[in-house]
Amino acid sequence: MSATTIRLVENEQDRMRFIKSQWNFYKGDKNWVPPLIDERKKLLSVTKNPFYQHSKLRMFLAERGSEVVGRIAAITNDNHNKRFNDKVGFIGFFECENSQATADALFHAAEAWLKSEGKDTARGPVNPSMNDEAALLVDGFDSPPTVLTTYNPAYYPALFDNAGYKKVKDNFAYILKHEDYKSDKMKRLQEAIRERNKITIREVNFKDKAQFKKDTDAIKLIYNAAWVNNWGMVEFTDAEWDALVNDLKPVADPHIIFLAEVDGKPAGFLLALPDINRAMIHNSSGSLLGAGWNLLTKQKEVDFCRIIIMGVLPEYRKTGADAVMYYEIGDRASKKYPAGGEASWIDEANADMNLALTRTMKGKIYKTYRIYDKAL
Repeated sequence: MSATTIRLVENEQDRMRFIKSQWNFYKGDKNWVPPLIDERKKLLSVTKNPFYQHSKLRMFLAERGSEVVGRIAAITNDNHNKRFNDKVGFIGFFECENSQATADALFHAAEAWLKSEGKDTARGPVNPSMNDEAALLVDGFDSPPTVLTTYNPAYYPALFDNAGYKKVKDNFAYILKHEDYKSDKMKRLQEAIRERNKITIREVNFKDKAQFKKDTDAIKLIYNAAWVNNWGMVEFTDAEWDALVNDLKPVADPHIIFLAEVDGKPAGFLLALPDINRAMIHNSSGSLLGAGWNLLTKQKEVDFCRIIIMGVLPEYRKTGADAVMYYEIGDRASKKYPAGGEASWIDEANADMNLALTRTMKGKIYKTYRIYDKAL
């Protein structure tokens, strides 16, 4: 058997090999949703992805003969280091055969580069940041991932554990069923809150270009303010935000993206997306043509949605705007997404959100995602 070698990705051919090698690790896995190759190219492009205006990326391949048996990326994020005044570096885009020796060799290559960049901790997986797909699935392997969430073989956590990585944070995914939380009592309660505190709900305007920009800018301001104290949170740059909006707009459903206003002023927002993974799981090639075809022909299978972000400005957190938005998303989603939805990721330390999802929405944790740290 040939020896396993670790090699730095140095050119476009290597980069495509890095991207397409992901298919090697999910053969026969009915729950894996293939990524779009063009989307991965953009995500990993240091010229097209604005994240790399303040960050660096190095990618490594583990090869045995002509076969790719693993891959990893090492990432520095200057905005994170400035925000938290630390020397944390990141690892991501990890894939590996079920071999601790191969995994250790990949980790060593990434860690060595991070150390050369002056970092004292390796954190991950993040792909490439906490504002993108992040964390390792450690529980809940029996169903496909929802849109913009991660998925990996069940043996990956052991590869991290055995390489000296330690849990630093768990995040939960809650499954929500319409029949579990709808009640006349909840309807009356949120109606009273709306009337008392002059709360109104308004969909983001996708049709008017100027108003759409105004609405999405308001969401960015609320997000950055509402999440400023959240663990690992780094504000979006203007360029990153604009890129995110442009990427999400084609798959967004305006019906489940809305602002909560108090006396006419933006106070909070909720962003949910149709779980297009229910159609994309059929796109085995990862091609744009295949994606378009499956989104067209498998549209009826997209009967589930994911609540990605909900935020309320600090000065409005006692108005009940959050309770109104919980009710609103449930009511709206029940009319178009009968299978229910997922709320994720929810920080294990976010007591208020975990309580609301458990007590108010009657949600149940069904997946757990983990971020690891390792001292370098």
